[in-house]
Amino acid sequence: MAQINEKSVSGTPILLPDVSSCYSYAWKQLWKNFLELFLVTMIYILLTIPTGILSIIEEAGDVFAFYAIMMSILYSIIILNPVDYGVSFVFLKAARNEKLKVQDMFEVFQNYLHAVLANVLTGFIIGFGIVFCIVPGIIFACKLAFVPYLVVDRKLDAIEAIKESWRMTDGHATTVFLIGLLGIFIAIVGLICCFVGIIISIMLIELAMATLYHVVSIKEQGKKSELNV
Repeated sequence: MAQINEKSVSGTPILLPDVSSCYSYAWKQLWKNFLELFLVTMIYILLTIPTGILSIIEEAGDVFAFYAIMMSILYSIIILNPVDYGVSFVFLKAARNEKLKVQDMFEVFQNYLHAVLANVLTGFIIGFGIVFCIVPGIIFACKLAFVPYLVVDRKLDAIEAIKESWRMTDGHATTVFLIGLLGIFIAIVGLICCFVGIIISIMLIELAMATLYHVVSIKEQGKKSELNV
């Protein structure tokens, strides 16, 4: 059973920053906020439809294939990936036990340019690691896992978000990796359960990662409070 500290911040129990605690708490919060999180996830899935259409055009190999590829890249950079940051923010609010609304997924547009830049930079860094050796790419991905929350929640600029995520994941990168690794098996189970199952799996994994960020943030706030005493 996940261990929970008796203390709390903003009414939310302080969990341990481990895989068991994060997934256990995420499971609880998922059902507490299921309708809102489901609608947000479905809206995001609908927004991915244009990329699917463009992919079909690309595979056709006709004269429009090149333009389809360019449009797909631009659409992902300008619309899809920033909104993905906004989706992460909604799941963070659920992890914080805060009241959330579907329109919170568009909070990313309050810091839009840095969301776009942060996504491009993290993609380049992770891609660079994967090209030269897969393991560094995985490490970079784990170290930069908190970037979306920092950009939307704290309104940090792209460079600051990358630096802060790198710092905050010190000692927690392995947990990030294990949450993602377990997420693969959860997704497989979801696929076996057909469409609704995979949607719920995606929501649970997203919420578990948001919970880890929340736990680490609370832990750091506690340290700062102790220093101010």
